[in-house]
Amino acid sequence: MDKKWYELNGTYGDVIISTRIRLARNIEEYPFPIKCSAEQQQKITDKVKNAVLNSNSVIAPRFNFIDMNGISATEKISMVERHLVSPEFISDQNSKKGLLLLDDESVSIMINEEDHIRLQVMNEGLELEKAYETAARLDTLLDESLSFAFSQNLGYLTQCTTNLGTGMRASVMLHLPALQNGKAIRKLSENLAKLGLTIRGTYGEGSEPIGALYQLSNRISLGISEKTAIDNLKNIAMQLASQELAARAEMNKHISVQDVIYRSEGILKSARLITNAEAMKHLSFVRSGITSGLIDNISLDTVNKLMVDIQPATLMCKAGKQLSSQERDEIRAKIIRKELA
Repeated sequence: MDKKWYELNGTYGDVIISTRIRLARNIEEYPFPIKCSAEQQQKITDKVKNAVLNSNSVIAPRFNFIDMNGISATEKISMVERHLVSPEFISDQNSKKGLLLLDDESVSIMINEEDHIRLQVMNEGLELEKAYETAARLDTLLDESLSFAFSQNLGYLTQCTTNLGTGMRASVMLHLPALQNGKAIRKLSENLAKLGLTIRGTYGEGSEPIGALYQLSNRISLGISEKTAIDNLKNIAMQLASQELAARAEMNKHISVQDVIYRSEGILKSARLITNAEAMKHLSFVRSGITSGLIDNISLDTVNKLMVDIQPATLMCKAGKQLSSQERDEIRAKIIRKELA
């Protein structure tokens, strides 16, 4: 079985963990989701599902449809932990929500989120153009069957005015332990805002960075082309990667930091109980150590995979049952020891 995108290390992978392209779309014959009745939401779900699964596209058989009201709260949270859906998508239990998920989890189509459709493509490393090409092909496929709401003056019409225009949000997930340690993130945030970009926590708006993981994304979608937005984001992401690597190289020269890195490796390889917060902290240090050449017996692929696999809900989904906090800590420690052995 092919690896998932979050199990791989891609281009500029020492800093840039993943790329995401997200398109917001609405079907012109229906009101925005906030005004849709349950019956209309169900019709939208059926239309989008059929547009994909009944198409002649070679990728169609690889999609699986999931009725979000038919799965557990734990499964939904695990999807957020794996960055397959947004936290907002799982928040309203009364909506008729559906998800079309590609077998390798690189493409997810959220139905009845804030907009009728949120089409998302994920790739490892810095692959903005590649992710956009995939999203654009699927966007065209859907539009041919559904006819999206579009204005010659405003572009794609969306429920939130901040998404008007291209309806595109492009983002990259960055590992920034050195810049975080140097307390440079706040200043970076202020400077990025002036460039039409925003930097947020691990799971987007309102979330905290876990394991020094940050999302960098475009804030402007009106009056700017997809190519310009992607080029701007890519240039800034590469600049941040260079700044992080320079700061990381300097930081990791200090014996005190090297001690923390090696202690983190030792704890992860020997702990019998470990919380998610502690594990992510130590994995962040180990990841920094790998990219600095201090640790050469662990791969970035392994660390990337662990950062997803050890999340609480994902652990319980794999176990097939609810687990107490201590049970999760024990299983998490066992998984990490096995992967790092």
